[in-house]
Amino acid sequence: MKKYEEFSRHLRVLMQAPMQDLENEFIISGIIDKFFIQFELGWKVLKELLRYEGKAAAASGSPREIVKAAYRCFDFIEEDVWLDMLRARNDLAHMYDSARAKALVSEILARFIPAFAAMDAAVHALVERSS
Repeated sequence: MKKYEEFSRHLRVLMQAPMQDLENEFIISGIIDKFFIQFELGWKVLKELLRYEGKAAAASGSPREIVKAAYRCFDFIEEDVWLDMLRARNDLAHMYDSARAKALVSEILARFIPAFAAMDAAVHALVERSS
């Protein structure tokens, strides 16, 4: 699954975030940009998984609907974390101050990267079983 491969490849880069200079505005901006891409790939992988499972919700173009359906279908999805990711992604266009950016990076490190990693491990196992 090409989208999953991209998801996994980008996650390996994002997982390097905790080892960076988290006071550097350029690094903070890069982590936020990587999070945005990771979330986009993530909900699209979930959509593909739902399609594979034959779920009607896969026809939705709404990340919110995909996340909610994936939560009902897959035990590796923490609905509240993924909905918080969606909110954060949607708020990025209105993020102007560095304090909010630093707070988002803290949330990315503490909650979002672990959720992406849990999904990566679960999807990897699914892909391996179906091969």
